[in-house]
Amino acid sequence: MPPREATWPPQLGELAAAVAAGEAPIFHPNTGQELATEAEISLHAAAAAGLDVPRYCQLCGRRMMVQVRPDGWLAHCSRHGDLDSEH
Repeated sequence: MPPREATWPPQLGELAAAVAAGEAPIFHPNTGQELATEAEISLHAAAAAGLDVPRYCQLCGRRMMVQVRPDGWLAHCSRHGDLDSEH
C-alpha cells in the first residue's frame, strides 16, 4: 500500500466534518447500532464512561480501523474518511 501524501492544511473527511459540526450520530460509535431504533444499547464500563475510542462510523455503522497512539487515536472509515482524536 503506497503511503498517503500529507496535505496542508489537513482536509476534513465527511466523518470528521460531521463530528466537528456537532451533527447527531446516526449509528452509535461504540456499538454500531442504529440510534433511530428503540433498542436498548448496553455498553461496557469504559465506553459508558466515555473513555473508549469510537469503533464504528457514526454515519454508516461500518467497523472502522482504529490506531491508538500515546497521544490519542486515529479511526478510519473506508467510506467517510479519518477521524482523529485532535478533532
